[in-house]
Amino acid sequence: MNSPGRAWKALLSRAVSAFTSPSFALFVELLSAWVCTTGRRTICQMVAVMGPEARRAHDAYHRLVRAGKWDLGALWATMVALAAEHLGPEGAVVCLIDDTLLHRGGRKVEGAGSYRDAVRSTHKRVVYARGLCLVVLAVRLYLPWGGMPVAIPVGVALHRKGGPKLPELARGLMAELAGRLPERRFVLCADGAYAGLAGKDLPRTTVVSRMRRDAALYGPPPARTGKKGRPRQRGERLPNPEQLAARARKWGTAEVPWRGRTITRQIWSRRVLWYSVSPKAMVLLVVVRDPTGKEPDDFFFTTDFAMAPAEVLSLYGDRWAVECTYRDVKQLAHGQEPQTWKGKGPERAANLAFWLHGAVWLWYLTVSGTTPVFTTRPWYSSKRLPSFADALAELRKALWQERISPTSQSGQQGSEITTLLVEALAMAA
Repeated sequence: MNSPGRAWKALLSRAVSAFTSPSFALFVELLSAWVCTTGRRTICQMVAVMGPEARRAHDAYHRLVRAGKWDLGALWATMVALAAEHLGPEGAVVCLIDDTLLHRGGRKVEGAGSYRDAVRSTHKRVVYARGLCLVVLAVRLYLPWGGMPVAIPVGVALHRKGGPKLPELARGLMAELAGRLPERRFVLCADGAYAGLAGKDLPRTTVVSRMRRDAALYGPPPARTGKKGRPRQRGERLPNPEQLAARARKWGTAEVPWRGRTITRQIWSRRVLWYSVSPKAMVLLVVVRDPTGKEPDDFFFTTDFAMAPAEVLSLYGDRWAVECTYRDVKQLAHGQEPQTWKGKGPERAANLAFWLHGAVWLWYLTVSGTTPVFTTRPWYSSKRLPSFADALAELRKALWQERISPTSQSGQQGSEITTLLVEALAMAA
């Protein structure tokens, strides 16, 4: 088996078709330095971490991101192929889609705009921030050692003011994924902002999402009467989901997997026509109630009537993995910090940050197998499951060990010093 450092290079080599030969060498150096860098992840800081024997002029790496000859779509196609190797040959691929704001200050950042900051906004106060609004498509991946699933990004689209709306960008990302995996079926989980995808005829895709509490619902359209004129598209008007839940009597109880744990919920379901979202096909409304009464009722739907109502809730719970991906990319991979303003630079840098996140997780799964390897701390001795921070630290350790060991002094003392140095570098933020 290859060493961890060689396994990383082998993973990056899968993306060679997206680059020219000179740009691919720069890509490998830049992403490896991105992993090893501590402090701010500006491109100049990454260049400073590179070994002097391989380092090029700093403006070569800036040009690579801003105007280099490489194909972003081909790079994501590589990530899809890598992720598919860990998904298993059968069953539907669970996809998670959402949008996030990558903060980028300054008036001259190409593609940036002023958007609502979902993290700092509340129901009573809306906070706006400047940055890149990104639609992110990820695939859900369960880890062999259990715990919460992870979301591996497989596509990112930049939303520009006046351009296609967020759901249209999401639709395009799903169409690309379906083309790259022509033999697979998909289950797309998204929040209520993307509920309209249920009526967009996505290829081989079941949609699971939230339903508005005040949604206008209808029964199935009546049979044709044989009279002239356009047939009716909707049946009788039904109460809204909140009113239906208040009138429901026959509730079922289920133990549901939810974000790495099990919860007990009461569930009630019914087929309805949500005409404003899916005018041509009915959906299955799923109402979820907390038996303790601490949480209000939740309303979900699926376009697949064969799906168990409890599975709808569990699938929607897995959507939280993409929120964890946002945290990892922004706080651990520091995806908001590469200093590039013009041309394709800001969009490409953001895509590289998400691509790096998926690459680190897939590398960690490859070298760990079924037993996770990570460094525990005395104040957290009960920790049993690794996080992205642990995966990043293990990769950083492998890359630093590979660079330092060949030039280290021999003997036991030199080995001990090298080990301490590598451990410190691996855990540095």
